[in-house]
Amino acid sequence: MTAHGILIIGGTGVFGKRLVRHLSGQPGLALYVSSRSAAKAETFIKTLKRPQAELRPVTLDTSVNLHEQLDNIRPRIVVDCSGPFQGAGYETAQAAVSAGAHFIDLADARDYLAGFADALDVTARQNSVSALTGASSTPTVSTCVARHLTKGWQRVDTVDIAITPGGKSEVGQSVIKAIFSYAGKDVPSWVTGRLSKTIGWQSARRIHIPGLGHRRVAAVETYDAEYLGPLLDVQSRVSFSAGLESRVEQLGIEAIAALRKRRIIGSVNALIPLLLKARQITRIPTSTSGGMLVKICGLDADGITTEAKWSLVAHQDHGPNIPILPAAAAIRKLLSGSAKQGADFAHAALSLADIQSEMHAYDIKTATSLVKTHKSIFETALGPQGMNALPQKLRQFHGASGPVLWSGQADVTRGAGALSRLVGWIFRFPQSGQSVPVTVSIDRTRTPQEGPIEVWTRRFAGKSMTSVLSGQGGGLMLERFAPFTFGLKLEQNAKGIQMPLRHWCIGKLPLPGFLAPRSETTEHIDGDGRFRFDVRLRAPFIGSLVHYRGWLEPTHEG
Repeated sequence: MTAHGILIIGGTGVFGKRLVRHLSGQPGLALYVSSRSAAKAETFIKTLKRPQAELRPVTLDTSVNLHEQLDNIRPRIVVDCSGPFQGAGYETAQAAVSAGAHFIDLADARDYLAGFADALDVTARQNSVSALTGASSTPTVSTCVARHLTKGWQRVDTVDIAITPGGKSEVGQSVIKAIFSYAGKDVPSWVTGRLSKTIGWQSARRIHIPGLGHRRVAAVETYDAEYLGPLLDVQSRVSFSAGLESRVEQLGIEAIAALRKRRIIGSVNALIPLLLKARQITRIPTSTSGGMLVKICGLDADGITTEAKWSLVAHQDHGPNIPILPAAAAIRKLLSGSAKQGADFAHAALSLADIQSEMHAYDIKTATSLVKTHKSIFETALGPQGMNALPQKLRQFHGASGPVLWSGQADVTRGAGALSRLVGWIFRFPQSGQSVPVTVSIDRTRTPQEGPIEVWTRRFAGKSMTSVLSGQGGGLMLERFAPFTFGLKLEQNAKGIQMPLRHWCIGKLPLPGFLAPRSETTEHIDGDGRFRFDVRLRAPFIGSLVHYRGWLEPTHEG
């Protein structure tokens, strides 16, 4: 029986080595382990214990006579593990499919992924082969998880993805170079239901992965942010974050990103060798455990508000194997003849089960959880009778399954005094203006401490103001503008809602009532059937802080 020839480009690199190890236990394969130095490839092959596949070291430089080298090897499948793919072209992929070989890469670079199908599809079909891109953690694992979690759902509101490797994992120069290629620069993001921008390695936050604990992550450049939005018709947000276990390394990258954002420094490529050496120290207090978290909120097949989570935890430094598992699963598909001809994303040929079947050899565990919410925090605060007494549009706005994105206009008047301006800066109050474009996104989620909450992000002409609301029952609502929390009394009638302030605190420390700001907040429905809001805030000894009033309508009615 003739062995299936598989050429691993970058076979002695960080991910190439792991893919070779993974495949070496499968009989019937002939693995061509490529390196610019055949001796280096041969040395690596000797480290593999009891391989079942044939292992053949080859010298290969993709920039020199690649077509001729492919003619000599005649592989059935070519897998490109070399990277980095930021700024890369499609010459390697074109050469592989032109030679009649299936092609797989581990690319995660946005521009490369976006243009792959257009560049390769015709040639791949002409040669009756498949060309699959992105066979890595992103976008293949993330997309397969997202499709699995939302199968049959009526609506997807938010998608949040985070990856955090173990600090002791080996990191190659190409990975560091890729990270710094976009640190402090604009990267695509999906916000308020449309493509937008954020800053690479900024917008840091803490996440909790079951079985791993808390990690700090920040926004990174991936194609998921702009790809999953249209694919799943995400109503509000798609975020993709990554974090390093070493706090020194994580804060260092964030600091460099902040300096580059302000154009204080430029390229840091010259520092990469030094940073790699520094990791010998910064990785000392870290572990060999890493993880991935995908959290999706929306309406399930029955129209019930649902929060779905998929988590992955890898121990014993097995986390770096995750990026190569989609490629391994894709190889099985190609060898079985079940993959379609042409060029596409690897996830088009794979399911989550295909990828998880490759995890059995590793200390990798996955878990899925679903939490359904039948009552919104306003329903909790007002009770069924109070909620049903509201006008239909207000019930829609505050209901558990209501639209999560609303847009309209507002007139804003800011206080004029110095103290008023200071308070406005602290709380990020909107600037004065007439007919200011405004959107309100409502993120319905939950925390172990507070239970169901709503994160309201109000954007006035693109400037954000965020607060966290939770229902207390008995007509009480808490609204947190960290570190302050304000207790509101919901007073409802057939016309609408009023929300006078009853108490306030900083953290858990109550503050004097005579110093509390005065809130005049009302919601009602106007003659055109639009949701109307009117918020006026004043403070003792300061006077007017801000007054904004306007209207909103659902951005998506479905």
